[in-house]
Amino acid sequence: MSATPNGTPTLVIRGGTIVDGSGGKPYAADIAVADGKIMAIGQNLPKGNREIDATGKLVTPGFIDVHTHYDAQVTWGNHITPTSWNGVTTALIGNCGVGFAPCRPEQRNILVDLMEGVEDIPEVVLTAGLPWNWETFPQFLDALDARQYDLDVATQVPHAAIRVYVMGQRGADREPATEADRNEMARLSAEGIRAGALGFSTSRTIAHKTLAGIPTPTLHAAEAELATIGRALGEVGKGWMQVISDFDEPDDEFAILRRIATAAGRPMTVSLLQRESRPWLWRKILDNIEEANAAGNKLIGQVMARPIGVMLGFEISQNPFMLCPTYKAIAHLPFEEKMAILRQPETRERIIAEDFPDPVISARTRTWEKIFQLNDPVNYEPGPELSCAAQAARLGVDPKALCYDWLMAKDGHAVLYRPLINYADGTLDAVQTMMQHPDTIMGLGDGGAHVSIICDASSHTYMVSHWTRDRTRGEKLPIEWVIKRITRDNAMAIGLSDRGLLAPGLKADINVIDHANLRVHAPEVRYDLPTGGRRLVQTTEGYDATIVSGVPVYLKGEATGELPGRLVRGTR
Repeated sequence: MSATPNGTPTLVIRGGTIVDGSGGKPYAADIAVADGKIMAIGQNLPKGNREIDATGKLVTPGFIDVHTHYDAQVTWGNHITPTSWNGVTTALIGNCGVGFAPCRPEQRNILVDLMEGVEDIPEVVLTAGLPWNWETFPQFLDALDARQYDLDVATQVPHAAIRVYVMGQRGADREPATEADRNEMARLSAEGIRAGALGFSTSRTIAHKTLAGIPTPTLHAAEAELATIGRALGEVGKGWMQVISDFDEPDDEFAILRRIATAAGRPMTVSLLQRESRPWLWRKILDNIEEANAAGNKLIGQVMARPIGVMLGFEISQNPFMLCPTYKAIAHLPFEEKMAILRQPETRERIIAEDFPDPVISARTRTWEKIFQLNDPVNYEPGPELSCAAQAARLGVDPKALCYDWLMAKDGHAVLYRPLINYADGTLDAVQTMMQHPDTIMGLGDGGAHVSIICDASSHTYMVSHWTRDRTRGEKLPIEWVIKRITRDNAMAIGLSDRGLLAPGLKADINVIDHANLRVHAPEVRYDLPTGGRRLVQTTEGYDATIVSGVPVYLKGEATGELPGRLVRGTR
């Protein structure tokens, strides 16, 4: 261990068990911090101006979240919650090709409508909250550079915004790009990387569309378009390409992406998920990634450590009775008025007896054997015996009636869970295989997005608590391996070698974790977005301290008011 340099540390974390992010075995040591960096790690370090007693606690690097959608929230907020409640000290925005820069004033509604549909952030919230004190991407970074946060914010250049900026309505309508269009998109993407973005992102999934059903502008973007942009990134020599795709024709689609990555000469990350409709597809994509990397490409599967699913409730966007005529007639009412009607026995009987006309939404919200309660603490790997169907059979009741009663709990604030992705087998065994593959990284938490149907910003906390301590339906994983996956591995993947590891000279982004008591609480609804907009959040406990650039931003789960987080410009 290194000796302490001359001078008094501003902070000493004393007596903890260091899990340093390297994957090495935990060890006992103190950490001294000064000037936002780690001064020393060792025993009997001099007293600091401030001390944190970490006896019996884990001391880890701050977590790196490479897949968030706080593109709007970072323009109006300072606390990037709920992600910052989860030990995250660096968050990457601009994923899935959506964002708000560059943008001409007359195109703002196009990007707002797209973000509203793709990432489930209400238009009124965006319209009221976005200051629009930028047009170009470099100006957007300047606007963020003037702000302060409770974590560091890194950016990507979003393809949809670039396409609309260059092509106008033709871009929004998904018309083919001309050679001039392609070259200008490439120039602007490279400009964004030079200004400080860590990558470029695009979406090739049909699920990404406006509320009116208009697909994202990038859905059918030609290979030539993406290859031209990729080559521009290659000329800069920085930045990755982030892609989400349906892989409907997996071999053809993967071949396209591989050629684009080859043309770019830059790393490419693709979302890797077990889909319920094609539970085998993830394995094929992962095999293709492995083959491509063996041949000299750098492709990275991006994985999440738990299922991805929709939340169901009477207070949020979706529930199993949302299309029943009686429910539709009262759905618009203020919550308490609606609940007063839903508590009436005759209303309950009518709704339970009514038909549900949409088979697609029915499959998502009324597959009773795949609907579970979210108790506190939350279990995201429930056995089949805990499903609504199994519980109803045990009680001898209609699963629709039981589900209705589950939703009425907590005075109607209860939230149920329907896993759609990563749970086709009813366990997380496939996720474990994806997680442990050397060609994957951890991400896809989507913090800041899907604010009334999904709540996955807590995935890093759940990864630590579930996979190292709580799992009963399969193998547990070593704490040093799990911490490495969400710290150093992610930092290196996006080009930030100054963080994600506890070592002298590196950035002092640090968590002090009460591992025995680390947990994610059940989702709850809050109305704290601009104009009182609604969102789902999950609180956590077990973080004794989260420290950004040597400054505690959370102590015992409470914000300190300090905002040392800044925009990250470029790789480190």
